[in-house]
Amino acid sequence: MSTDGRRRFGMTGNPQPGTDAAVGGATPPGAVEPRWADDAEVDMGAHLAEARIAEVLDALSRDLVALEPVKTRIHEIASLLVIDRLRHGFGLDSERPSLHMCFTGSPGTGKTTVAMRMAEILNRLGYLAKGHLVTVTRDDLVGQYIGHTAPKTREVLKRAMGGLLFIDEAYYLYKQENERDYGAESIEILLQVMENQRSDIVVVLAGYKDRMDVFFESNPGMQSRIAHHIDFPDYSLDELMLIAERMLARQHYNLSDDAVVAFRQLLTKRMTMPRFANARSVRNALERCRLRQADRLVAVGGTVGRDDLMRIEAADVRRSRHLSGFSGGAA
Repeated sequence: MSTDGRRRFGMTGNPQPGTDAAVGGATPPGAVEPRWADDAEVDMGAHLAEARIAEVLDALSRDLVALEPVKTRIHEIASLLVIDRLRHGFGLDSERPSLHMCFTGSPGTGKTTVAMRMAEILNRLGYLAKGHLVTVTRDDLVGQYIGHTAPKTREVLKRAMGGLLFIDEAYYLYKQENERDYGAESIEILLQVMENQRSDIVVVLAGYKDRMDVFFESNPGMQSRIAHHIDFPDYSLDELMLIAERMLARQHYNLSDDAVVAFRQLLTKRMTMPRFANARSVRNALERCRLRQADRLVAVGGTVGRDDLMRIEAADVRRSRHLSGFSGGAA
């Protein structure tokens, strides 16, 4: 691609009459967009810089440890939308890509974080007017008596318009065994909006993979509207330790060498127990380590230095009931 004569925002060649010559990328869907001449060239780097997509993708990499297949899929979706904008600029119109998604995986694997970053990307590329994230569960959508569900669901959709609606544990919307359950009414409203207002809202369904599979089998209309299925694997022990290290660093804490050993033992135990929630459980365990560190420092009294306030010792970890022979309860 020749760089001679490139304009500041990345376009070369002659714009057609009546268009804005200083636009680097296609105008977002739904707006009056410029049309470039057939011989125009677009600087991809300048276009990406203008949309500030790299910032969001970099933030996603910083926020998430591992999960490379997830990051790859998000990059692919972002790339598709960038190319779609460029095609619009050349008059190569095509249908708006379907953007409704399903995120499957255990709790604490980054599903909400990815949804938040995806909303930012869609906003910056013009596919969502606001780019905000609205997170709900069944209780926010389904009523408990006749005539209650439709207003609740429509109110949630109204709040989410222009952004991304994240429905956690979406399979609870459908209770096949209960003929009097009102979840089916909420699903029907969601289906209509997902089909007829695709330019106004993106819906992400989330939950355990096996339960989401059953949900889709029972609701084929919903499955047909989901374009992207992304699975979030559980973290390994080493990945969880890296997550802990990053969480501590953000708060200006660190683990002593002995505490690192103890915390690995704690996570090893927790990973085998019910209700383990990956990064969420790591965060909770660290919060309790901080509590025990604070209690230790106050009990000892005397003087403390900066390093004392930052360092979590093995004793602060080993006071966990999970390392003291107890089962259940907090870490």
